Amino acid sequence: MTSAADAATAGERRNASDATGVIVLAACAVWSLITAATQDGRPEGVLLAVLAVAAGYASGRILGALLPVAAPLAGALAGLGLAIATPGPQITLQLGHSGATAALLTLATGAACCAAWAARPPALRLTLRLLAAGIAVTAALLGSTTGLVTCAGVLLCSLAAARMRRRALGLAGLALAAALVTGATWAIADDALPDGLTASLEGQLTQHRVLLWHDALHLAREDPALGVGPGRYGELSPTVAQSLVPDGKPHSALLQQAAEQGVIGVALLAAAFCWVLYALGRAPRSTPIALTAGAALTALAAIASIGNALSFTTVTAGAGLLAGLATARPLADLGPENVLDTAERPRGDRMEP
Repeated sequence: MTSAADAATAGERRNASDATGVIVLAACAVWSLITAATQDGRPEGVLLAVLAVAAGYASGRILGALLPVAAPLAGALAGLGLAIATPGPQITLQLGHSGATAALLTLATGAACCAAWAARPPALRLTLRLLAAGIAVTAALLGSTTGLVTCAGVLLCSLAAARMRRRALGLAGLALAAALVTGATWAIADDALPDGLTASLEGQLTQHRVLLWHDALHLAREDPALGVGPGRYGELSPTVAQSLVPDGKPHSALLQQAAEQGVIGVALLAAAFCWVLYALGRAPRSTPIALTAGAALTALAAIASIGNALSFTTVTAGAGLLAGLATARPLADLGPENVLDTAERPRGDRMEP
């Protein structure tokens, strides 16, 4: 009787997190349409990103329930393959596909680590962790310094998650880390940091990127409520107009939202990230799986704060897929004869309401 009551309570929690996700994603889509209609913008990019996240999340929930180990393993290999397939010359550029490459490798590392935690046989678990380490090495071979740092960070966080008893504390720490990175990005765009620190960061980010951020912040302040409209940053940015090969992006998801959709757009972007952490907190999977996925998605948020990773459908779909895999409940009738598809049982360490 107790187990039935616990199952009903767990189902109610998952329904609450799912309903929250539907509301947040729908609000993102509706707000993009409102700002586009008001400011003569083009909402197609935002709508495609929302659709990709929703589709990836739904697919992850289904595949994670059916194949709790094989599905994240396949996702890791797919992400690695897509990152390697990215055009070589673009990877070494400060702007371009480098952000997408780092993001795909980071998500692939997170998926491999989630598969390792879901696997029971020690040998298989070790193999999957070696795959995660190999993805980090691949990032170094591809020349993606950001990818190497984030992949190594996700792997270390995954290993440390074994000692974390309360996932709420770990997820709160991830939220704080994301807030610090986005806050630093905003401070650089606003020239709010000390001169020496600003000069050092500009050397790493390139002056061109910082100028793009300055333009985005200037546009955001012109119309803080609605922004200039989705897809219109490239038309109004002086730095983009002077660029030899412009892509029309400020290379920061935070500042692009602020410039094109105002403060409400920024709030909705933050709400989407918080919803993912909330869903991981209520997920029936073990704490290491939830924290590993949270670490990978937080690393993606950091990459998106300083790059254009979220402009690529493969990245947004991959983020939704990883979140779905980490929040899926494996089917109880999976047989032990298929080693790859046997997941560890939940440990009753979900976030308390």
